[in-house]
Amino acid sequence: MVDTAKKNFGGGNTAWEEKSLSKYEFSEVRLLEITEGLCGSSDFECHSLLEEHEERLEAWWLRLKKDFPDLFEWFCVKTLKVCCSPGTYGPDCLACQGGSQRPCSGNGHCSGDGSRQGDGSCQCHLGYQGATCSDCVDGYFSSLRNETHSVCTACDESCKTCTGPSNRDCGQCAVGWAQEDGACVDVDECAADTPPCGDQQYCENVNGSFVCEGAWARARAPVGGRRSGFCPL
Repeated sequence: MVDTAKKNFGGGNTAWEEKSLSKYEFSEVRLLEITEGLCGSSDFECHSLLEEHEERLEAWWLRLKKDFPDLFEWFCVKTLKVCCSPGTYGPDCLACQGGSQRPCSGNGHCSGDGSRQGDGSCQCHLGYQGATCSDCVDGYFSSLRNETHSVCTACDESCKTCTGPSNRDCGQCAVGWAQEDGACVDVDECAADTPPCGDQQYCENVNGSFVCEGAWARARAPVGGRRSGFCPL
């Protein structure tokens, strides 16, 4: 309502504008603008609902708007009871996990948020877990946490668990990495006593793993690559 309240007026005679604006503010044209903004252009169900309850909307516009200025809250939540306020869910519009002001700690989606459906549980974003999405999964560490916010940041690729961003902050190394001098470093699988690739393949070491390439790749074997066995031309 605020966005379009004065869009047809600006500049010129102030007294005339105030008089005209007063008429426009309570006109059917203004009501039409407001109702048109309630639904998306392709939301057929919403448009049908507005048409079905046109008389109720007109009654709100003429008599109830002053007491209930939020049309969405009055029409959808309180009167028709087909939706809920943001941050609430279900038949009784209960608060989502983590509270209605910041559902799921801002790190996930509340099931049924804004509707009369769902169970209010949190579907956490990548890196988060827990009932309110305030805990970090393996591979992430807590870089910020207080009463209202929780931020999980990705560990270094060498860590399975960590307490900070570097390879020296690992609690446990990821597969393909090993502890060395207080840090997780890449394991060179290609240097093992028993090479991991076939007899006619080249082994290329990559971070956390290795790649076996066919005999045709011998001529372009990268630095650090090792041949397993002998590949005839």
